[in-house]
Amino acid sequence: MNLEEYFKRIGFHGTYDKLDLATLKLIHKQHVMSIPFENLSIHCGERISMDLELIYNKIVRSSRGGWCLENNSLFGWVLREMGYDTVTLGSRVFNNNIDDFGPHDSHLINKVVIDGKAYIADVSFGASFQVWEPLELISGKEQPQAAGIFHLIDKGDIWVLEKTGRKPEVIDPEFAKSSLVNREETKQIYCFTLVPRDADHFIEKSHILQTDPTSLFTNKSICFLQTPTGFRGLIGWTYSEVTYKPEEGVDVFDMRNIPDEEIEQILREKFNVKLQNKLQPVNHKAYLMRI
Repeated sequence: MNLEEYFKRIGFHGTYDKLDLATLKLIHKQHVMSIPFENLSIHCGERISMDLELIYNKIVRSSRGGWCLENNSLFGWVLREMGYDTVTLGSRVFNNNIDDFGPHDSHLINKVVIDGKAYIADVSFGASFQVWEPLELISGKEQPQAAGIFHLIDKGDIWVLEKTGRKPEVIDPEFAKSSLVNREETKQIYCFTLVPRDADHFIEKSHILQTDPTSLFTNKSICFLQTPTGFRGLIGWTYSEVTYKPEEGVDVFDMRNIPDEEIEQILREKFNVKLQNKLQPVNHKAYLMRI
């Protein structure tokens, strides 16, 4: 871990002498604005590893993003190197197909304690469910961010993350009824416990997520990057630019389909992603995903 190299990757030019909340918020936001949430390796014939050095080389040195098991593992490593009191947690993502949380931990997050207060840091969920700053681990508190109002709810045996958002306004009538567009005002995102986990806890699930023919990640090629006004997304061949307009109570969706020959250019220009191997875009409609 070379902190200076990582900070250059995310465009952070400040000091980090103080291990305070302000510094954590800043690097958290810089990470999600600079490093995409993406699973493109699966669709480029590459294996996604839980090895921290491989993750570091991929994301920091090779101009790639990663999914949560990569991004949040890297971010946790950064926080520990900086000296933050950080532990890894596992969470179960809400599955639209079964209308419930998945049965196993498939999403890695970090808990950070600063001055006796706990925060959830998650730099790798993507779309409009991505928090830009850590969330205070306090039940029921409204925590407004650019994407909407987030809540962490203590339900005894688990904590649940929810978001209340705005109405979508889709510009192109062709996508007015797209299944990709989330129309739920309040949506459960994932649930988790406070039991610390290590990387080995996720190895089997990582393998399943990138090989199982019923996995969302084998059925859709995904890339999301947060922007100062919203986010960009590429799912299969569908490219979206979403602008948050809280003053009007809407999120504006500008969506279009991209021909094969323009996919790599879009990834370079809009996501700063440079692929070494040929991408085979995938978007099997039967597997629900909403942004």
